Amino acid sequence: FRVFVQDTDLVPSDIAAGLILLHQEQDKMESCPKEPEEVLCHSPSSLVTDDLDVELENAAHYMLFAAAAYGWPYYVYTNPYTALCKLNGDCCRNRPTDSEITGSDRHNFHFGSILKITGLQYRDFIHISFHNKIYEIPFFVALDHKKEAIVVAVRGTLSFEDILTDLSADCEDLTLEEVLENGFVHKGITQAANYIYRKLINDGILNQAFTIAPEYKLVIVGHSLGGGTASILAIMLRNSFPTLRCFAFSPPGGLLSKSLADYTKNFIISVIVGKDLVARLSMPNMEDLKRRIVRIVANCNRPKYQILLRGCWYEVFGGDPDDFPTELDGRNQDALTQPLLAEESLMVHRSPSYNALEEEPHLNSPPQYPHLYLPGKIIHVVEECSSKRLCSSDIKYTARWSNETVFSSILISPKMITDHMPDVVLKALNSLSQEHGSCLSC
Repeated sequence: FRVFVQDTDLVPSDIAAGLILLHQEQDKMESCPKEPEEVLCHSPSSLVTDDLDVELENAAHYMLFAAAAYGWPYYVYTNPYTALCKLNGDCCRNRPTDSEITGSDRHNFHFGSILKITGLQYRDFIHISFHNKIYEIPFFVALDHKKEAIVVAVRGTLSFEDILTDLSADCEDLTLEEVLENGFVHKGITQAANYIYRKLINDGILNQAFTIAPEYKLVIVGHSLGGGTASILAIMLRNSFPTLRCFAFSPPGGLLSKSLADYTKNFIISVIVGKDLVARLSMPNMEDLKRRIVRIVANCNRPKYQILLRGCWYEVFGGDPDDFPTELDGRNQDALTQPLLAEESLMVHRSPSYNALEEEPHLNSPPQYPHLYLPGKIIHVVEECSSKRLCSSDIKYTARWSNETVFSSILISPKMITDHMPDVVLKALNSLSQEHGSCLSC
């Protein structure tokens, strides 16, 4: 992030202070009472609520497959005390014989973990690939007898090669015959989807699966990078498999152009938890965040050490947000040219971003990157009573249908990273699914 803002006068401590100030400003805005029209807008009809409950139950089920694609690192992370013993005891005798495995899986730990997480038998797996290079990510194809589905599960970011795939954030055209033209997509993730598409179609993996279970439907799932790849893969396969469904958990925000995002609302469900950073991550949003940090830092005349110390206490233990000045409240231009955070040593040179404070039209100029959006219909899962503390227990979640405009800005929170983790997403979905089940039983 420091490299991203290198065209400004900000040093890392300025960035930290800016993030703290932005977080407290956002919390103050969230605590303001909502307008009656906004409350009415978010009141779902019973039909929409029933549809949401069904999709939440499906999402909780398929999130297991998306989490299982991470293999032994996820299983050990979620079972730190017993995982190694269980894997050592069970993996060696569970080697699949009817399915093809590509890529290395030393001691069979990856496949053993997938068996443990999904609860499937080894004969239910059609193809498993642990092969991992830039634009080539692991995935597996399995038969899900409970939902009568052929599931393609794509792994999320876990290696340096995956990070390079994520960072290939340029746009490229995706033209679909007889459907859409001039659709823009994330270049690196599209390359990964092309790789899996070739494997599924050219190598006959899906043909093999549908030969075994011709009446099953096709479901594509993934988390994070896997969710983005699954979404684009679903677009590519849509013409050949009109009934396919896709569940994208915490996909990257800068993924599809508006026309493609609207097209996918019929067959893709995106699930976002809380203030997940990745779901809001795009080049325009990053540029907007940089401008907001420069604005708020330049407008604050408190000593930096006060902001950092009070901010650390606020992030960990909560409390009321400080009443630091956070808006350009009519101060003259001379005040805006004073050193950042009242420290003269920071003013080494007048950077373009800092000069932009004197030119309001420039701040509101059109972005140099095209806007890309989340795929499909969006389920936003949030905490009922969001705790200010990092460690909180007995969290209750609520879910609602949302739209892509809600994720057009990066929100600052101590949980902006943890809300993206697959175990947190699975926990939230299980909580909502169990709550719905208990209501039905009552």
